[in-house]
Amino acid sequence: MNMSSEGLLVVLFVGLVAGWLAGQIVRGTGFGLIGDLIVGILGAFIGSWLLPQLGIHLGTGVVSAIVNATIGAVLLLLVVRLVRGGGGWGSSWRGGWGNRWRGGWGGRW
Repeated sequence: MNMSSEGLLVVLFVGLVAGWLAGQIVRGTGFGLIGDLIVGILGAFIGSWLLPQLGIHLGTGVVSAIVNATIGAVLLLLVVRLVRGGGGWGSSWRGGWGNRWRGGWGGRW
């Protein structure tokens, strides 16, 4: 498969917008540039596979690609949230590691 630079830019743009939108819908904030891009691109794969399986065809073009990828990314984030126990994305980073470091250094932090 040989993709032009314009095609690659469209894929990256769609992934970034879809990941950001999915982050806004599920979490209330985005995941940063790289996180939004990864979530959006994975969501595009999920959406492009799942929606036709359900008989849903959104058409062609960049807007439909963004909607398709956003739907897939939202589903991805909801599944990840279910697997992780619904505690939210930041809970394990804010509380988990910080408490471990504080306990190991005598509570100086």
